[in-house]
Amino acid sequence: MQRRRIFALTVLTPAALAVAASAYGSLASGGGPKMGPTSTISRPAFHGYYDGHKDTYLNSDVSDKAEAKAMHINYAPALKAVPLNSAPEIYLVQGKAAAGQLAVFGSQPGETSYSPIWKETILSWKASATPVLITSDTQIDKLEKKGTLTERSTSIRLNCPIIKVGKGS
Repeated sequence: MQRRRIFALTVLTPAALAVAASAYGSLASGGGPKMGPTSTISRPAFHGYYDGHKDTYLNSDVSDKAEAKAMHINYAPALKAVPLNSAPEIYLVQGKAAAGQLAVFGSQPGETSYSPIWKETILSWKASATPVLITSDTQIDKLEKKGTLTERSTSIRLNCPIIKVGKGS
């Protein structure tokens, strides 16, 4: 009986090591689905605020034909199938704004609510208000409660993946 066990270990151990080495080799060489060779392109990137810091994002597709034309990006009607309640908000200020105002995100990579598909929400300052720089969705809520900022939900979805998360302020 001991002879069989030794034989099994001497035969199976090298086989197991070969399988493990093969698996490691495929992982180390980028195993998994192949997308083809990589190349580099030049593409405009944007910055937006999340919780007081700047993130970098791309804007590639939108579910609204007029916005696609105005933004010079792809019109993607299939984005309309994304449920609005599953998409985090991207806040865009319309009309008067503080100097340096950027988009404001409701989430970012690493959070359970993050998605590269965003629900567009339009912010507007009340006529009597003096715009301040908005850098977080928490700040938006406070400004709305104060009565100086209004929020208008839309049914527009944007494909804007965040490609670089900034450092906290």
